[in-house]
Amino acid sequence: MNIAFIRPGMFGNKSRDAMMPLVFAIIKPLTKAPIEFYDEKIEKLPENLDAQVVAMTVDTFSARRAYFLAQKYKKENKIVIMGGFHPTMVPDECLHYADAVVVGEAEDTWPMIVEDLKKNSLKKKYISKNNSDLYQVKYDYTVFNGKYYNNIALVQFGRGCRYNCDFCSINAFYKGSVRTRNVENVAIDIKKIKEKYIFFVDDNIFADREKAVNLFMAMKKLRKKWACQISMDIAENAEILKIMKHSGCMMVLIGFESLNKENLKKMNKKANMRFDYEKALKNIYGAGLMVYGTFVIGYGEDTVDSAQEIVDFAVHHKFAIANFNPIMAMPGTALYERLKWENRLTADTWWLEKNYRYGDSMIVPENMTGIQLSESCRDARYSFYSLGNIFKRMMSRSNLKNVHVYLITNLVSRFEIMFKQGRKLGGRDENYAD
Repeated sequence: MNIAFIRPGMFGNKSRDAMMPLVFAIIKPLTKAPIEFYDEKIEKLPENLDAQVVAMTVDTFSARRAYFLAQKYKKENKIVIMGGFHPTMVPDECLHYADAVVVGEAEDTWPMIVEDLKKNSLKKKYISKNNSDLYQVKYDYTVFNGKYYNNIALVQFGRGCRYNCDFCSINAFYKGSVRTRNVENVAIDIKKIKEKYIFFVDDNIFADREKAVNLFMAMKKLRKKWACQISMDIAENAEILKIMKHSGCMMVLIGFESLNKENLKKMNKKANMRFDYEKALKNIYGAGLMVYGTFVIGYGEDTVDSAQEIVDFAVHHKFAIANFNPIMAMPGTALYERLKWENRLTADTWWLEKNYRYGDSMIVPENMTGIQLSESCRDARYSFYSLGNIFKRMMSRSNLKNVHVYLITNLVSRFEIMFKQGRKLGGRDENYAD
């Protein structure tokens, strides 16, 4: 029994900002059977797969493409299995296209699937308890051998987040569970990684502050450059930021989300409401770190001018990278359920709409039209990544110290934004699932 692992692309095209899908490094040692791995974000899928089983990891933006591929492979009498965030949130929808779905984590479900495949007794749903001991989890990065990603390796230290922002899929997926791995095991993984740069995929690396500091001590010995996501309370802690910098950290990703406190209240972004952005940024830059800021636009207090105000803030403070996203109502989140109840979604399953394009508003905003929301976010992206603003933002001590990383990430982001904006999900028209 041969198994092909596939990550579908959002549009069925290659992407310059693709990073390795870490889930397959977890699944490979659990499989104990011949496998192939294909990533549509960096390569074209083969016309003919020499595999009886196709297992796909699916997010909401790639769901339409995944459904098209599932239809194709089912016609070839292959068994199709789907896992990831989207199948976890809408398993019954995915079962219209797949033979089986994984709800939740892989560690306690995938071995059962492999055994059931051998016995020809595959079930429709495999529901994880989401309580696997992360000290025992093994990562096999050889699954990515021969694949060419950006020179940034992904590493996981923990899962879950102690905060509960209403738009966040992480909390919806892990149901409030927060766990971390053994620091020694993480260090062993990193020693095997050839890439110079590391990004910790944790939604907040400070799920356990004491263990995080121990991790930083271990990172200092490994001599890697790294980045991670932190919350605003950590940005207020100048001493921890300096420890991070001395251990090799060069950039922190922070969800600023909004400059309006009423919007933050609606998001349940409590950490941001308690702390001062200016002080946080002063601490981050004082430690010599770059800033990757994310923003969500379209909450109740936002108007057609809000996106530009946020861009001005991000350019003024010389953010290295920033995201300006219209509200993303992801299935399974508290935000999605609230907007659905308020009848403010453009469609309950917007990700299946034939006319939905990347960057379109998924909602009916309160103080502007959906078109105004999507256009203001588009203009914000174009403005922030204009050549003039890339140069202007570069002129800070932190960005200049890492100028090669700064320029590469900005130019790649600029290209990808231009490429993705306005594209239909799923690829060419003939690639849409019915």
